[in-house]
Amino acid sequence: MAVSEGPLSGIVVADFSRVLAGPYATMLLADLGAEVIKVEGPAGDDTRGWVPPRRDDVGTYYLAVNRNKRSIALDLKDADDLSVAHALSARADVFIQNFKPGGLARFGLDYEAVRGRNERTIYCSISGFGAEGGAKLPGYDLLVQGMSGLMSLTGSPDGPPFRAGISVFDVMTGLQSVIGILAALHHRDETGEGQHIETNLLSTALSTLVNQTSAYVAGGVVPTRMGNAHLSLFPYEPLQTGDGELIVVAGNNGQFRRLAEVLGHPEWADDPRFDTIGRRNENREELRPLLLEALSAKSAQDWFAILTEAGLPCGPINTVQGGVELAERLGLQPVVEVGGVPTVRNPIGFSLTPPTYRSAPPALDQHGAEIRHWLATGAAGHPGAAPAAPATAATAATAATGATNGTEAGRD
Repeated sequence: MAVSEGPLSGIVVADFSRVLAGPYATMLLADLGAEVIKVEGPAGDDTRGWVPPRRDDVGTYYLAVNRNKRSIALDLKDADDLSVAHALSARADVFIQNFKPGGLARFGLDYEAVRGRNERTIYCSISGFGAEGGAKLPGYDLLVQGMSGLMSLTGSPDGPPFRAGISVFDVMTGLQSVIGILAALHHRDETGEGQHIETNLLSTALSTLVNQTSAYVAGGVVPTRMGNAHLSLFPYEPLQTGDGELIVVAGNNGQFRRLAEVLGHPEWADDPRFDTIGRRNENREELRPLLLEALSAKSAQDWFAILTEAGLPCGPINTVQGGVELAERLGLQPVVEVGGVPTVRNPIGFSLTPPTYRSAPPALDQHGAEIRHWLATGAAGHPGAAPAAPATAATAATAATGATNGTEAGRD
């Protein structure tokens, strides 16, 4: 593993999280240069065995969120392994975990215990529903999508509710956790104080629902499913063309006027039914058939070119493959290969300290020997900066064969 030179170089992260929200957060920190030590149970992170799809018998789910990390396998019920975990917590700048609230207390790895070893530690706890009334509720993204209200907004008006195509609140909670950690690190730079950060999927979900939660808390309106339509804008949805659907957006009056002109009906922009955003929303069922009739004259690809040339927001509905290929055509270089494993590039660009891609997602306990050696010798810096420990037959075999199915430690 190459030495980091990123903006978080020198920051050691003890990653006691698993599955998605925590590992996504720690991968982002690792991309920015932090030295992330992924602590796994003896069977490994669950997502190693979430297949299909797979690459070399490892779930692509696991590969998506675990690059740039070192792995050590620890059984917290084993006294020697627990001692290693305590030593790691004392050395870490950041400690992140998503056990059930209170689940690490019996191991002496809760916030107060870790703070007792190192007052400068930034300790981040991720849960499903918080540490109070929701402490006993299991934190699965699908549950939160349902319980937060998102699924009530997703799907056709006359159809059943649907989950989003990704674990959207796990990902967003990971992002919120990174924001909190970075803010706490800045506070520590100013004061020398560590602190406890708490994030949870439900609070993240309510924040992520933005205008929909605002509709209720500020306007007394309970939003409902509208399919691909927007509550406050029209057109802002896929519309049928001569040979398929095209997403068409007119987010303000100027855009709608240009759209009307390009479609050959400039009079629409001055029609009292359609001349403001509010009136277009009120009369969308009158406007929609007019738009569909005009769009039926050409193919989706033709309209995409014409509307784009006119400066109007529009776009096709791609597969995931199409989305990646679009990013490639636009020069965004979406895929980076690390240690022979293709992964999706970190989305943040820096002019001076760009994200780095130093190592592929680790095999289970791939770096266990060097991490134990680093902790035992009290070497300065991070494991990669210390003299390497001799590889054992066990660690070499683990690195060569990768990992098998795991259990999500701490869910119980």
